[in-house]
Amino acid sequence: MRVLLATEPGTPDWPNEDFAAVAPGIAVLLDGAGSPHGRHGGCVHGVAWYARTLGGLLTAGVCEAGRPLKDVLARGIEQVRELHAGTCDLGHPGTPSATVIMVRRQGDEIEYLVLCDSVLMLRPLDEEGADQAEPRLVTDLRLHELSSRLSPAYRRLPLGAPERETGRAEYLAQLDAERNRPGGYWVAATSPEAAEQALTGTEPLAGLSAIALLSDGAGRLVDRYRLATWAQVSVMLAEHGPAELIRQVRAAEESDADGRRWPRAKLRDDATAIYWPVR
Repeated sequence: MRVLLATEPGTPDWPNEDFAAVAPGIAVLLDGAGSPHGRHGGCVHGVAWYARTLGGLLTAGVCEAGRPLKDVLARGIEQVRELHAGTCDLGHPGTPSATVIMVRRQGDEIEYLVLCDSVLMLRPLDEEGADQAEPRLVTDLRLHELSSRLSPAYRRLPLGAPERETGRAEYLAQLDAERNRPGGYWVAATSPEAAEQALTGTEPLAGLSAIALLSDGAGRLVDRYRLATWAQVSVMLAEHGPAELIRQVRAAEESDADGRRWPRAKLRDDATAIYWPVR
């Protein structure tokens, strides 16, 4: 098993709130969220702690062959809740949360679970067994659809403007109200029931050349900046590895340091990518 992994924090003086791990036949990626800079989230440990703690438990759980991935996730969420229920306000709307991708090789198939908006990329082979650059994506679009409905106009305001901070706070409060409820979006936080809302499936290994797991900070090159297609990212990962993808994301962000070309909540986000060639 050969796997390439790259990760970089969005802000040098703030902990990387992504988590990534690989072990024989498995890959796990989490993208932590919940309390942006300056916003109290009710947890004394913070988002990075949550992502790393849950990620470690999931990595151990997914190694148990045959255990359903939804069960692994539900138990992991429950265990982390138990770990900090006595010290933190788990009912706070900003309590730490995380997107989740888990991939496990099981015989001649791979099993996967995707919760929230990180991206699982499957690079297929054609009928003759030749590598195809056009990937298939598995991602949960409910948060994106909710954000589109809410249409956060504050992102178009200048950095530092009081109206931007007010609008940002109002938008985050709206997201908080829709988290882990029907009609909203689902993410790993304190409710094990969120695991039932995850996207799951299997893919024959014979039909794949590679798998990639991407946090949304790494996927920005395509879905926010429109500087590449997913097919181009797939080729980039195969030829140059995940560090090159993150380098290009950072170059785009540096070219738009005030967020005017690409209005966005974070000028730079934590970016993590795992690339797993399966042949």
